[in-house]
Amino acid sequence: MQRVFSARIVSLGALGLTLAMLVADSPALVARAGGNWPQWRGPRRDGVSTEVNLLQTWPAGGPPKLWVASGLGAGFSSVSISGGRIFTMGDRADGQYVFGLNETNGQQIWATRVGGRHQDDYGGPRGTPTIDGALLYAIDTDGDIVCLETATGKERWRRSMPRDFGGQMMSSWMFSESPLVDGDRVIVTPGGRAAAIVALDKLTGKDVWRATVPSLGSSGRDGAGYSSIMISNGGGVKHYVQLMGRGLVGVRADDGAFLWGYNRVANSTANISTPIIKDDLVFDSTSYGQGAALVQLSADGAGKVKATERYFLDGNTLQNHHGGFVLIDGVLYGGHGQTNGFPFALDMATGKMLWPRTRGAGVGSAAVTAADGRLYYRYEDGTMALIAANPAEYQLISTFKIPNATPNHPSWAHPVISDGKLYLREQDFLNVYSIKR
Repeated sequence: MQRVFSARIVSLGALGLTLAMLVADSPALVARAGGNWPQWRGPRRDGVSTEVNLLQTWPAGGPPKLWVASGLGAGFSSVSISGGRIFTMGDRADGQYVFGLNETNGQQIWATRVGGRHQDDYGGPRGTPTIDGALLYAIDTDGDIVCLETATGKERWRRSMPRDFGGQMMSSWMFSESPLVDGDRVIVTPGGRAAAIVALDKLTGKDVWRATVPSLGSSGRDGAGYSSIMISNGGGVKHYVQLMGRGLVGVRADDGAFLWGYNRVANSTANISTPIIKDDLVFDSTSYGQGAALVQLSADGAGKVKATERYFLDGNTLQNHHGGFVLIDGVLYGGHGQTNGFPFALDMATGKMLWPRTRGAGVGSAAVTAADGRLYYRYEDGTMALIAANPAEYQLISTFKIPNATPNHPSWAHPVISDGKLYLREQDFLNVYSIKR
């Protein structure tokens, strides 16, 4: 449950009660109140920061740089920030690692080897660790789910999605998911026939339930996609929504029962972007020529949900490769095109494009984050662009080049905004800028 509350003068006892209730409800919400970024795409997994009083324009050359950390290895993982520490993943010469860094200066506190290197032309992990107090959860590219202590990096438990659950990817680029922690459970996507999505006890790694997904249709391919799970209460039932190899699926949070599926949005190469959830609506888009869709959820009897297509946009109108999108006041913003980031604004309810098609400030796919009325587009060629979140017109405000971006590796990691700082992971480096006014 998402809660929005305004600051009020309260007694110390009332404040303590409020904080205790929030802790019991959701660790992510406590992290949000502290200005942290504890998981993939932020506290709500939607790419939108609640921070304010940020720079509305950048100086020439970009905002002031605070520091650069190095030694993080190859990969496209973003960062998580919680409890005064930064967490990310990367491939070193001897294997794949999760790192814990000091939030103040980026100094390495610990590095834990979790698996073998990702051996292909675009090597390195894609997933981002999920922080839950004293523990974190990460998935390496071989599909191992690991639980580590945030203070020391010590491994608590490990499961293998291929070996333990018959897991498989829809294509050859290995596992890329960022785990979801919900209450006492960790939810991940093996993509197996008998275990498409699984819930594990977050303290022990033991099975809570395994969800099976029936045939959704002919589009796409069997197996897990490259997306990460979201929570929905659409149709009055709490459930988990994921974009898999055959399209969007919803499984009940209590027991993993399959609720609904939507096949039309799937392509046969790689389904990547994390869904957007708003009340009874689910939006997602895939590339490789496929398109985008809005699905309406409604009650379908006790504990059941029905999914109805509200609209489908073909690939010429909208296809998002892997940079994702953000939702602000009913408008979706992101990048359109296969290996392109043409900026778009889309009225989510109607599917109407609000900006004329225009080339962006950079080249290649664009990863998008939002904060304080601004959109942060990070292009594949290392261009950062600041754009107004204005549905009436496309308004490019400022740009700069990430200094250690190279033509040899695409600049794909999603931007992170926490405590008045902009974090840009660039392969072996982490660049941190001050964006507070």
